[in-house]
Order: sequence, then C-alpha cells, then structure tokens
Amino acid sequence: MSLLSLGLVGLTLLVTGLGVLIGETAVSPAELADPASGAGAILFEIRLPRTVAALVVGAALGLAGAVMQGLLRNPLADPGVLGVSAGAGFGAACAITLGLAVVPGAVEGAALAAALATGGMLTVLAARIGAPETLILFGVALSAFLGALTALVFNFSPSPVALAEVFNWLQGSVEARDWPDLARQAPAMLVGAGLCGYAARGLVMLTLGEEAARLSGLPMGRLRAAAVAGAALLTGGAVALAGIVGFVGLVAPHVVRAAAGADPGRILFPSALAGAVMLAAADILARVVPTDVELRLGVVTGLVGAPVFAAIAWRAARSWRG
Repeated sequence: MSLLSLGLVGLTLLVTGLGVLIGETAVSPAELADPASGAGAILFEIRLPRTVAALVVGAALGLAGAVMQGLLRNPLADPGVLGVSAGAGFGAACAITLGLAVVPGAVEGAALAAALATGGMLTVLAARIGAPETLILFGVALSAFLGALTALVFNFSPSPVALAEVFNWLQGSVEARDWPDLARQAPAMLVGAGLCGYAARGLVMLTLGEEAARLSGLPMGRLRAAAVAGAALLTGGAVALAGIVGFVGLVAPHVVRAAAGADPGRILFPSALAGAVMLAAADILARVVPTDVELRLGVVTGLVGAPVFAAIAWRAARSWRG
C-alpha cells in the first residue's frame, strides 16, 4: 500500500472516530465500552451507522468518479454526468409521491432500480460505441430528460407534504440511516466496486489512445461496459442510501491525482478513500453548524466542494500556462 493510501486510511479512521463522538449529546470515549447505556445506544445505533453510511457513500462516489474520468478521459466527468444520479432521483421522487415512503426500503429500492435501468442502457451503449464523446452527449441528454421528469413529479404532486419529502430527499442526507439501510445497498455497491476493479486495466490502456487500446488484445468493449455498469451500481447505491450528493465524485480523484499519478488504475483506491473522508467530514460539519434545522449533506458538499474544485482548476490552469 502506498504512503498516500496509508495516509488516507489514517484520515478515514480519524473522521470515523470524530463522527461517532461529535453530536448534540456529549459522550466520552469511555462510554463506548457500554453499548447498553443511553450514550452507548446513541453511539452504536445512531452515530456509528450514520458515520459508516457517509463513509460508504463517499467511497462509492469517489471510486465512481475516478472510473468515469478514466473512461471518458475527461477531468470534468463525475458519477452524475451519465444521468445515473438523475435516474435514481426520479425513481425516489416517484416512490415518495405514490406514498411508498411508509414502506421500509421502498424509496431506496425505487431509486436503485431506476439507477440500474439507466445504467443498463448506458452499459449497452458503452459496449457498442467506443467514442467517449458520444457517451458523454448521450448521458447529458439522458440526465436532462430525467431531470425534466423529476420536475414533472414536482408539478403534479398532489400533496405539499410529499413535495417537501421529495425536495429534502433530493438534497441528500445520511441522517437517521441505520444498519438495515446499509445492508440493503451493500450488495450493489460491492458488485459495482468489483466491476470497477476489473475494468481498471482497460482504463490504463485508454490513456494510450483508442487505436492502442483496440490493438492491445484486451476486450475493450467488455471492459468499457464493466466500467459503466460498476459506476452505475456504485452511484445508484449511493444515491439510494443518501440522496443526491454532488461534487464528491468530481473532486476526490483530483485531490489524489497529484500524489498518485495520472494512471487511472492507480487512483481508484485512493479516490475511494478520499471520497469517504470528504463525505464523512461534510456530515460532521452538517451536524456542528449552529442552525435551527440541520444542513442537508448535499448543501454542505456543494458549498465546500465548489470552491475547492475551483481552486484545483485554477492551479491546473496555472500549470498549463507555465
């Protein structure tokens, strides 16, 4: 394991500890030894699953972002560029509007199913079409279309309460997530991570150009499809668990690329760790900001992630000019 990965593992452990200890109710590390106490119940039944959910979602988005940037050879690609996030949001919005929020796991299941349907279409396209520009354009069009469908759900929602629930869900949060929520999304994310790992050698070959990739002897169509399917599974599971959270998948690969190098295969694991650290830290920030209503996670990542990415882009522009 590289020094970068070791450092990120250390940061992951740090934010995990802070996520468990920080909150409205003050607790001490000594109380961790007694899960049966009131403080222990808060730690093990509320804060720990919430923190783990933030870590898992952040890792999924960071890994998906690294895969998308490697596949499309575009530093602006992120998990939402192909419309998977928009598909998951539309599925969740439909489930909430239909009153299925009272059924445990129904909204998350609808979001994941819609994300998988979107990812399935993109996987077929990726296997048949090698040009990344075509995939990007199709993804942008699909994202816009699904966003319009979600807007229609807002327009025709019969209940202001359901409308508020849809709006809150789309802003993203890991508040009140529990172990069953994590267990329902874990299989999709694990399969997605495995597919991304399988596709890594194809991403490396794509850095040499389409012609070299085609002559390499690797099954590039299959590897492209695996990359898209893996990113779709990761993104769908993340959105199903936490709603739509922006900028993590876009920023995380850029944070580690300077230290890990330009090889898209080598930055996958560090990007996942960086995404986990970023989202767990954002969730802690959402808790401690003194507001009457807790900030939504997607709002925090947008407020922090946009300036950070602007700074990264500025540094990159200066290096290009130099």
